[in-house]
Amino acid sequence: MNIKPLLAAATFAAALATGAPAAADNAYPDRPIRLLVGYAPGGPVDTTARVFAKYLGDKLGQAVVVENRAGASGMIASDATAKAPPDGYLLGFAASPTLTMSPLVQRSTLFDPRKDFSLIGLIVDYANVLLIGPQAPAKSVAELVDYARAHPDAVSFGSAGIGASNHLSAELLKKQAGVPMLHVPYRGNSPAMMDVVSGKITFMFDITSTAIPFIKSGKARALAVTSRTRNPELPDVPTMIEAGMKDYEVVGWYALVAPKKLPDNIRARLTRALSDVSQDPAFRRAMTEGGYTINTGDAAALQDRIDREYALWADVIQSANIQAN
Repeated sequence: MNIKPLLAAATFAAALATGAPAAADNAYPDRPIRLLVGYAPGGPVDTTARVFAKYLGDKLGQAVVVENRAGASGMIASDATAKAPPDGYLLGFAASPTLTMSPLVQRSTLFDPRKDFSLIGLIVDYANVLLIGPQAPAKSVAELVDYARAHPDAVSFGSAGIGASNHLSAELLKKQAGVPMLHVPYRGNSPAMMDVVSGKITFMFDITSTAIPFIKSGKARALAVTSRTRNPELPDVPTMIEAGMKDYEVVGWYALVAPKKLPDNIRARLTRALSDVSQDPAFRRAMTEGGYTINTGDAAALQDRIDREYALWADVIQSANIQAN
């Protein structure tokens, strides 16, 4: 019997069996990828996502196109991500408030941020800055707290809306300091900042990247940053912990997520690409200049972050009896 045809057939079958995963891995992606962003164009989430998308596309060899689906504090885009086909062609650029704050404030049943996504990994961290107007009497966090204690009706703080990151940052300050402060919600950070600068409200927390220009121009003063360590772009500004607020740490983040049940080979490809982006010197420089800190945490680190912060904000929201309008 001529066994050569049999050997050839067996070799071909073995190649198919062993080569299928590799072929599938190499085939992805073979067309552009959509990256959903839950906020309007021009804001810090959107602008950071667009920088990230460019570098991610370079590493994957395909265009990554940002698609804005603003609304419900980012939850519309996250819900669409969770319910999309798990083929790797629709991904989510997740901002931490959308997964750890908004579902709690809005009592949402759209998705469970703790279990309804395939987590790829963290991208960057960002801190908030406690800002007050140049005419405000307090020169430190301790003085602000003492002033609020002595003048129960005099201290107010602004936010981008009920349940926003800067709203809950201030509620955590209120909870830890045990002093009264009036919340004044706005439709976005910009109008709140204008009223801090003019003195209509006492203070607000704002993301570092948008706070820095106001600080450097002297239109607002920074009392503290909310990260555990000082921000390289604001080396003279103490942390909230250094300013006397024990255990106060609020660090937001952006992460890459995908629909649940993402195939292992696609998850692995995205994980490698995300790692490559994180190590790219030009990307790292762009993020640092924007006030961000690179975070190379993997899917497990992201899961832990979501679980811990979800529990923290659930406690703050319940204690302050915060409810969405």
